[in-house]
This record gives sequence, structure tokens and C-alpha cells, in this order.
Amino acid sequence: MLVVLACFLLVLNSVAWAKTITDIDGNRVEIPDRPQRIVLGESRMLYTLALLEPGDPFQHIVAWPQDLKKYDSQTWNSFARHFPQMLKIPSLGAGGPNAINPEQILALKPDVVILPSLARYDDADLRLVTMLKAAHIPVVKIDLRVHLLKNTRRSVEIFGEVLNQQARAEAFNRFYQQHMQVIHDRLASYQGAKPSVLLQLHLGRRNECCVTAINGSLGELLNAAGGDNIANKTQHGVFGRLSEESVIAAQPQYYFATGFGDNASQGLLKLGPDVAPETVLSSFRQLTAQQNGLRELSALKNGHSAVIWMNFYLSPWHIAATEFMAKTLYPQLFADLEPEKTLQQIFRDFLPIPYSGTYFINIPPASNK
Repeated sequence: MLVVLACFLLVLNSVAWAKTITDIDGNRVEIPDRPQRIVLGESRMLYTLALLEPGDPFQHIVAWPQDLKKYDSQTWNSFARHFPQMLKIPSLGAGGPNAINPEQILALKPDVVILPSLARYDDADLRLVTMLKAAHIPVVKIDLRVHLLKNTRRSVEIFGEVLNQQARAEAFNRFYQQHMQVIHDRLASYQGAKPSVLLQLHLGRRNECCVTAINGSLGELLNAAGGDNIANKTQHGVFGRLSEESVIAAQPQYYFATGFGDNASQGLLKLGPDVAPETVLSSFRQLTAQQNGLRELSALKNGHSAVIWMNFYLSPWHIAATEFMAKTLYPQLFADLEPEKTLQQIFRDFLPIPYSGTYFINIPPASNK
């Protein structure tokens, strides 16, 4: 009887302390009910983690890559000022998930590893997942970077399930859906032509024009905002490249550029929590003047250009970026939208750091003369 009772208690304990989550790829993954040792496959998941974990968002993170520090030092420093303990989290390298050493994760004995879905996978990504599963370490996939409209709310929900923060995930998702629904409903009743748009990613990173996003990432947000992406005619993937000649020939009605450079960056579009609007404008003027294809665009001369923080493509905060694009393209239809107030509300209601800086801005015509 004692043996039977012990077995029963063992089974009961395993049921009580484990749960099954269906990740973004449809995989059913069993994880501890309250995981204490979590590895993030991308430190820019902090944009989402911080929405859901009140108090100390780092309390259960035992390792992550330092892509946040590399690609968004401004937000990294902002969190570090408020949570210096994050600087002690072991690093899994300076890049993204494809640069992670699987043996390093195995040595940490995590309860769960959260990995991002990617637009493209290579052998290193597949090797990482294979080794983790072979070691019986639960791997949960989320998608906050590729198919944003389809997968953001579900990914927030999955993150909330892992952290046992379902109520906060539900609250944010309600906020998200309310704002995105306004854009969808108004555009659904709109009968006019869609304005054509050139979306250029990472202005200044390359000398030539133009890397863009089409069917995913920020390109998906542009579609949701009612923009007619000029790349749709020739490109069909998540990302693509347009030649200067094709851009000049298309003469898009609007030009959107993205960037994330800090105040000390050279040759990059400056945007983010430490950057003032006048610095953004100066950076934009300098960089667009250096590209022949951009100098020929009427959109840069008539006040139909704007800039957007690049890292929105990895963050559920992109609600505000979508509102910004919609209001820029349809100023009368969305006259009542206030994208910056939307972003400020996200910081106020869900995030543990204060709002500051410049995440998007319209470029006045005078700046291009």
C-alpha cells in the first residue's frame, strides 16, 4: 500500500507541477508549471517580457544573447538603469539565436527555452533545436518578428502562459485588438485608392537603395495601415531589395524609412528613447541627401516622408507604429488617432520604465529643400 501511495503521489505531483503549452508552430510542449530557469533565444524578447512580468522582469531569466545591447543599446541602457541585475545575466553571444552555442544552454539546465520564429533558418538554428530536444529541454517557439498580424496576440498569450501571467497577457491583447480594430474597420469602409509607399529598412546602413519588407515584418504593418507597398509588384517574400531605378520609376506618394541609431551613431538614422526630434530630422536630411535614388523622389520634397523606429518589428508595441503609418497615409480618416499617446499608454500601463525619446516622426517639407 505504501508503494502504491508513493506512486500515486508521484504522479499527482508531476501533474500538479507540469503543464502543456501549444507553441506558435503548433507543437505541444510540456513545461514546469512555474518555470524558475528560463533561457531567451533573443534578448529583444524583453519588449514583450517586460509587458507581462511586473516587478522584476529578469527574475527567472538565466541566459540570453545580447542582441538587444547590439541593436538597441538605448533600451538596453534604460532597463539597466532601473534593473542593474540584468547586467549579470549570462550572455549567449552578441548575435541572435543562430549564433547560440547549444552546449552553453545545456550546462545551464533551464526549465524552458523560448525561441523566436525566423523568416529564414540555417543549419545552426536547426542544430540548436535538435540538441535541446535530445536533452529533453522544453523548447517553446513564439513569433514576434515575421507574421505580426497573425501571431502577435497568440505569442503574447503563449508568453503569458509560460510566465503564469495570463491575466496581464489578456489585458494587453485587449488593448492591442481595440487599437488595431479601429484601423481595420475604417479602412474596410474606405472607397478611395491606396497611397503608394516606399518602405526602406535601416536607412544609412547601406549606401544603395533599398532593402524593404513586404509580406511580413514591418511590411505587414504597412499593409494593415492601408499602404500600397511598391515592392508588392515584384517581391513576394518577407524581405526584398529594390533598385534605385525601380524606385525612381515608381515615384511612390510616400516614403517611410526605419532606423535605430543612438546619438553617437555615425551613418545611421537616429531614432529611439534617447533621441530628440531635431536630431532625427538632422540625421534624416544628411542620409537621404547621400542616396541618388532618394533625392529624386517627390515624396521627400512635398512632406510625404516619415521615419519609424526599426525595432517595432520585434515588439508588440508596434500598435503605435501601425497607427502612425495609417494617420500619415490617411490624415483625414484617422484624424483622431494619437499614436504617440498610444505608445505612452503602453509604457504607463504595462512597462516598468518611463517613456522618452522619438519613435516616429513626420518629416516637414522644409527639411528636404
